[in-house]
Amino acid sequence: MTTLLTGLAPWTTFLSNQEIPVLRQTARALADVRQYADSVGVRKIAAIVLNDPLMTARVLRFAASRRSRRQLQDLSTVEHAVMMLGVEPFFHHFAHFDIIEDRLKPYPQALLGLLHVVRRAQRAARYALDWATWRYDLNSEEVAVAALLHDLAEMLVWCASPQQALGVQALQADNLALRSADAQTAVLGFALNDLQTVLCKEWQLPELLADLMDDKHAGRARVKNVKLAVDLARHSAQGWDDPALPDDFRAIAALMNIDEATLRLRLGLQRTGAD
Repeated sequence: MTTLLTGLAPWTTFLSNQEIPVLRQTARALADVRQYADSVGVRKIAAIVLNDPLMTARVLRFAASRRSRRQLQDLSTVEHAVMMLGVEPFFHHFAHFDIIEDRLKPYPQALLGLLHVVRRAQRAARYALDWATWRYDLNSEEVAVAALLHDLAEMLVWCASPQQALGVQALQADNLALRSADAQTAVLGFALNDLQTVLCKEWQLPELLADLMDDKHAGRARVKNVKLAVDLARHSAQGWDDPALPDDFRAIAALMNIDEATLRLRLGLQRTGAD
């Protein structure tokens, strides 16, 4: 992207006219299993897709565009989306990719910034899935996908306009008290949460996922599950000494109805109940 865009409408139009890039490892893994398309299972394909938040968004966006009007239920999981498309059509459509590492090769710091967000999303999805399973959620993958895609707009900005993404990062580094939304608005003309909301509607992503990703609904247990998983992944990204983590631990323990010592054990932070 050579032109720097400002404003929600231009960004929405631009991103809606672009294919979402994917990680190199995702393209390679799908190429490998494509050789066995006759025997590969939907679950195997879904596992590869779910390791890459951008590929996950790409699959759900495409599936939504192909959804029949008679389908009453949103395709809110990757497995359902692949099943609807069919294995052969899936590989036919997803045969060629724009590779993130190639696109951002001239911007190594931006690539690092993007990969940091991707790793954070992967961790958030693992936390969300674990807690949803513990809570006997009837569809824990929906919760995991929502956590994986919670910061999708941020990833897309890193991919599409590394200069502006680095500008947001620099603003926050220069002023640690500056709110993320304010830094984003100063550089992009909008907060990333607003872009995410618009893209979910524009791309017809499942309404259920959009609701699960919306922190405004954090009073609901499933949304709280997503938000707390995203918060924990963010606050622990640089280590386990962030001052926000004690509040995270208390909230997560309350959500799961366990004590904090048990939570720490599940997170691998201690081997016994002792502090």
